[in-house]
Amino acid sequence: MDAVRRIADAVLYEGYILWPYRKSALKNQQRFGFGTIDPGGFNQTDCLLEAGDDCRVEVTVRFLHLVERQLWREGRRVDELEIAGELHQSWEEAVEREVRFEFDTCSPARVPVDVEAGVTREELGGDCAVERSWRALRGSTEASAAQLRPGLFRLRVRTENATPDGEFRSAHTVLVARAGSFVSLTDPPSGLRAEADRCENVGLWPVLAGEEGDRSTLLASPIILPDYPQIAPESPGDLFDATEIDQMLVLNILSLTDEEKREMRSADPRTREILERTESLSEDELMQLHGTIREFGLARRP
Repeated sequence: MDAVRRIADAVLYEGYILWPYRKSALKNQQRFGFGTIDPGGFNQTDCLLEAGDDCRVEVTVRFLHLVERQLWREGRRVDELEIAGELHQSWEEAVEREVRFEFDTCSPARVPVDVEAGVTREELGGDCAVERSWRALRGSTEASAAQLRPGLFRLRVRTENATPDGEFRSAHTVLVARAGSFVSLTDPPSGLRAEADRCENVGLWPVLAGEEGDRSTLLASPIILPDYPQIAPESPGDLFDATEIDQMLVLNILSLTDEEKREMRSADPRTREILERTESLSEDELMQLHGTIREFGLARRP
């Protein structure tokens, strides 16, 4: 499950914040673009499962919850502060939310999403503080199975957002069958192609995940992926943009001016981590990012 978790985390934070990783960048004025369930909206995963009548399936729905970060100085809202030479900025962050439950192929299940509104306050000194606040979220996830023939089920997992003014961002679903095998919808067997074509996926695309050949785990992603997606082993860590080349992003980060790095460091705790990780890379680690070509090996497969 570690490999599946790494892929799911990459999906969760894809597009979270983009190069040049600064609040002032135009492309970061609208964030969290993938997999958003708007108020009154839903996403849906349909998939095929080969299993017995009493197969249990674990459902995990994950998404990001917007957190507003607001700076205060002497009782007034401010956009930025400098404290002990460090820049602080008002902006947006996110906290991970997760709903997890099990159901079996004989019994549907419905689990509420119920997150209370909240606020935290951190004193920064000098009559300055930062507040982080989030709105309440309400919704539900429903899971059910319809038997299509002996030993074959169509599973449906639907997550709805009933919040009037809040979003489920980067929402995706992971399914784990305890005693069954999922069918690839990307390349279904010829005998199951008609059933696969009748699956209705909304906002998500399900793929087999984990070790190649293992069909116990399915990842339903808002980004189209192949079966058994993998994180490149030489990747130094998440850069929130899988459509770009890690080496290019790393070199771009290293070429930032000191002032640009200062803004990047203050933008978000995760951008600070990217900067610190990138600046600590050794020459050998940088070279490992250069010249890796996997397509040749794929082309030689029978």
